[in-house]
Amino acid sequence: MRNQDLILAASKCQVVTRFRNTIGLPGHLSVRLQPNHPTDDLKGIAASMLDGLLYGAGDAVIGINPASDSLPVLAQLNVMLDDIIQRFAIPTQSCILTHVTNTLQLIERGAPVDLVFQSVAGTEAANSGFGINLAMLQEAREAALSLRRGTLGNNVMYFETGQGSCLSANAHHGVDQQTCEARAYAVARHFEPLLVNTVVGFIGPEYLYDGKQIIRAGLEDHFCGKLMGLPIGCDVCYTNHAEADQDDMDTLLTLLCAAGLTFLIGVPGADDIMLNYQSTSFHDALYARRLLGLKHAPEFADWLAKMQIIDPHGALRLTDARHPLLSVLPQGASV
Repeated sequence: MRNQDLILAASKCQVVTRFRNTIGLPGHLSVRLQPNHPTDDLKGIAASMLDGLLYGAGDAVIGINPASDSLPVLAQLNVMLDDIIQRFAIPTQSCILTHVTNTLQLIERGAPVDLVFQSVAGTEAANSGFGINLAMLQEAREAALSLRRGTLGNNVMYFETGQGSCLSANAHHGVDQQTCEARAYAVARHFEPLLVNTVVGFIGPEYLYDGKQIIRAGLEDHFCGKLMGLPIGCDVCYTNHAEADQDDMDTLLTLLCAAGLTFLIGVPGADDIMLNYQSTSFHDALYARRLLGLKHAPEFADWLAKMQIIDPHGALRLTDARHPLLSVLPQGASV
């Protein structure tokens, strides 16, 4: 299939999921607000969160990649995210992107977990390398459902994938990267996730060499995900040693949004200071929405209007130091 075939076919597929808002409606584009910090500093994370919210990001999820696997630190992050969501009545969900076994322990300790995250791959051997199996994912899903934290729906899982994960672990059994990636989508689909995204250029040039290959892989992943009934998003990204640049990411972002992308990633300045790679920014989402007339998740759009962040036409308003979101940097508490 040519690129235009992947774009047109994917644009005909709609997959709608719900937790505290509605994601995947036609003509809508959601954003994962990714406020990572290299030391999991609560004030630094909170500042990035508020930055993103004031740019209208965060309707897919507010999701942190933690630097630490320490359960007390992970619990603090969970509490802080829940605090800001509850304090400002934001119709969105939070997620700490730690290993599923850590999330299970957090749930057992009473942490306010919304979504369970896990990276998944397309072979049993690769998933074993991630330290997971299907029974473990089912246990985590049931644990999250038991909390009954969703207000509109019960899609409680968040998965990330990416071409090359099986090959890099020598767990591909001679099968090509794209087929392995599609098999990962079958794993994800079984658990009725709220969100799935390919981290398309993150694995590096050993597997996707340059901008052209990253663009092609992103379109393939989105097409396969939509065809298999997934709420598929994309981390439009590259590593600093790849033969790619931000112009390539602009191209892929535009093509994916034309194809009906469910959500993208929002990082301050497009530069993730914890994971040390280049992604997309809050400004990139504004560009895509303005160019293609795409809307926020409807419940989130209502909240943005109520908070005077967007105007009745969905355009971003100017804010000043008196805005209520800037009145406090919330602190986490131990669980």
